[in-house]
Amino acid sequence: MTTKGIVAASQPLAAAAGVRVLEDGGNAVDAAIAANAVMGVVEPQSCGIGGDLFAIVFDAATGEVHGLNASGWAPAGLTPAVLKGQALSEMPSGGIHTVTVPGAVAGWQALAARHGTRPLAGLLLPAIACADEGFPVTDVIAAHWEMLGPKLASQSSAATTYLPEGRPPQAGEVFRNPDLAASLRLIARDGRDGFYRGPTADALLAASRDLGGTMDASDLRDLEPEWVDPISTTYRGCTVHELPPNTQGLAALLMLNLLEQFPLSEYGFHSANALHVMIEAKKFAYADMLQHVGDPRFSGTSLTPLLDKSAAKVRARLIDLRQAAADVQPSVLPGLTSSVGADTIYMCTIDRHGNIVSLIQSIYEGFGSGIVPAGTGFALHNRGALFTLDEGHPNVLAPRKRPLHTIIPAFMSHGDVRIGFGIMGGFNQAQAHAQFVANIVDFGLDIQAALEAGRFTKRTFTGTDVFVEAHIPESAQRALAARGHDITVVPPRTGTFGYGQAVMSDGAGVHYGASDPRHDGAAIPEAPAQRQD
Repeated sequence: MTTKGIVAASQPLAAAAGVRVLEDGGNAVDAAIAANAVMGVVEPQSCGIGGDLFAIVFDAATGEVHGLNASGWAPAGLTPAVLKGQALSEMPSGGIHTVTVPGAVAGWQALAARHGTRPLAGLLLPAIACADEGFPVTDVIAAHWEMLGPKLASQSSAATTYLPEGRPPQAGEVFRNPDLAASLRLIARDGRDGFYRGPTADALLAASRDLGGTMDASDLRDLEPEWVDPISTTYRGCTVHELPPNTQGLAALLMLNLLEQFPLSEYGFHSANALHVMIEAKKFAYADMLQHVGDPRFSGTSLTPLLDKSAAKVRARLIDLRQAAADVQPSVLPGLTSSVGADTIYMCTIDRHGNIVSLIQSIYEGFGSGIVPAGTGFALHNRGALFTLDEGHPNVLAPRKRPLHTIIPAFMSHGDVRIGFGIMGGFNQAQAHAQFVANIVDFGLDIQAALEAGRFTKRTFTGTDVFVEAHIPESAQRALAARGHDITVVPPRTGTFGYGQAVMSDGAGVHYGASDPRHDGAAIPEAPAQRQD
């Protein structure tokens, strides 16, 4: 708690870099860019300049909530016909054809230009120093790195960058990435042109050509992030904001609309009734999200009917309080799978004026595609794996189209209280967001307790399987099993349920920060000003 600013991130060096910007007079946007740049250095399996970015910015002076979609598109030369000509009947999960144009750097520039107060060049200095001088790898990040060692070893450029001495760095070992420092210096000097043109772009395009990809210089040069209006719903008097398609944010709002039809607070925290309703609501919300979400520039699907409260009342009647549903329509897309794990970072900032940035950034699966353009020091994401090849679907692959995105930042408000929050982890995210909101609104938890509370996650889109954290009482687990849920209990403090952060303004000038104990992170406040009496 503080009356000044806070940065919450899953690695303390990144949070500290953002706090230094706040202490030097920067605002929440400036701090978010600085912290995110460091995150790409210190948690490279999850994020970096080879991936995409989404953000929600709350402007305390105007009360406005702004959304930024900095996700990239498929190359102009990549079509379903190209893939089917290579005997592919569904999108591959990896390889060069899953690499869409990275949007993160364009997102940084857009944030800095519209809402920042500091030049981008200065905001990247902590990340450059961290990459050049090295940093001790923290415990959770080291464990993820170790698991991904075989993937890195299979690609020579990735092994050169991320397997010093032929193996993943262990916890406490210092890792340096001078190639990434050089790539960041180009961005610091030339802004977005330091990435989408020049040596970095040339290296990216060379990697694509060598692996049979279709990306060309215009695909990089033409990409522009999009400022969007967040979508929202009310939940028992609170307003919850998510970003519109091409993200899965719709699913969180649909879940909340369904949960609002049930008296969760009367059921009780971690009760079988409350958990059952949440799990069932997840199934119905995700079925609709998967059916309708794609790049709105192509599909044009209206969300208004889906988010209508009367539709939620009708849909909620399908939830049987006595029995878990095994098959909820509409059904899952062929080839679409759920990913939960070390694929994304979420972070948030608040400054002394109450401005909030809720930011999520990802290279999708661990180390993304595993493709590291020579001499650049970063991995390219594999976000295109979430396209479908089903003709007529809103998320079908098309040239210059953005795929369905799992990553979602969130923001909620109630009266003068404002909360920026997010919980990463593939298709875990929307269901985790809804649980976080319910923890606060229905069960009265503060933001730290709401993050720490035991969660469930359902990775699949049909069936009755569900993972529950060991924090869930055994009595509730037994009752859920009796209703037909196929329960797998997971020990505490794993990545199964994602990792979250949150910041809050209470409306009276006090700011709060929270960081998920499942990861290495921290919510760090500004230090008190040093002055001589």
